[in-house]
Amino acid sequence: MVAAAALTLTACSAHEPDRQEVVTSQPNPAPGSGPGPAVAAAGPYPFGSVQQKAPAVANGEVPLVRRITTDKPYVFLTMDDGAVQGPDALNLMRQNATHPVLFLNQKYVKGHEAYFKQILDATGATLGDHTVNHPNLKGKTLEFQRKEICDDADDFQKGLGVRPSIFRPPFGNYDQNTLRAAATCGMRVAVLWTAAVNDGHVQFQSGDKLKPGDIVLMHFRKTFKEDYTAFVEQAKKDGLTPVPLADFLG
Repeated sequence: MVAAAALTLTACSAHEPDRQEVVTSQPNPAPGSGPGPAVAAAGPYPFGSVQQKAPAVANGEVPLVRRITTDKPYVFLTMDDGAVQGPDALNLMRQNATHPVLFLNQKYVKGHEAYFKQILDATGATLGDHTVNHPNLKGKTLEFQRKEICDDADDFQKGLGVRPSIFRPPFGNYDQNTLRAAATCGMRVAVLWTAAVNDGHVQFQSGDKLKPGDIVLMHFRKTFKEDYTAFVEQAKKDGLTPVPLADFLG
């Protein structure tokens, strides 16, 4: 069973449940089908190739990943929601390639498909599922959770031409029904985070710097430019290179 515990890193909420999360560990250098030419740009390895694999779906539940186990100086950026479609995002991501996962809500993407499709096509970003309406899923029925997760993926397939297979529960809140629902919707893994960027400041779960394997959370907000710049500068300060999280989830 899953117990709830407080987490100091704020996202769209301040709480994440405590669970025995798994980390990826199975190196696999065999090339995979990359997300497109933009992600295959020069980097520490051929971007778009599988570097590690997440554990397989087991007992009908997707695995939960909070960080990546790696001895390489890599860090992973994720962006949530999509509530604010600011004009700076595309150029910032082009100027400083971070290859993020965009965990988007359909309620924010609807009517702005061209905006997000341009980012996905031009920056090597990966699309992730974050539910349609951003509800707190914990405690909800399996069918409620399935509808939120499956409809988000189905709508993105129609509107963006991509069906995500990586999932993040809103607020970081989940239960066993969440992990089961995600699996039935075709998700391969659920992703949490170990650091967050808010109001232009990087917040750490422990210590005062980013560490190899950290998964960093930020949002499409009015402070996007400040948050993105803070992440890029912190990663450089800590000697880390942003690389595609999808390459380490198989």
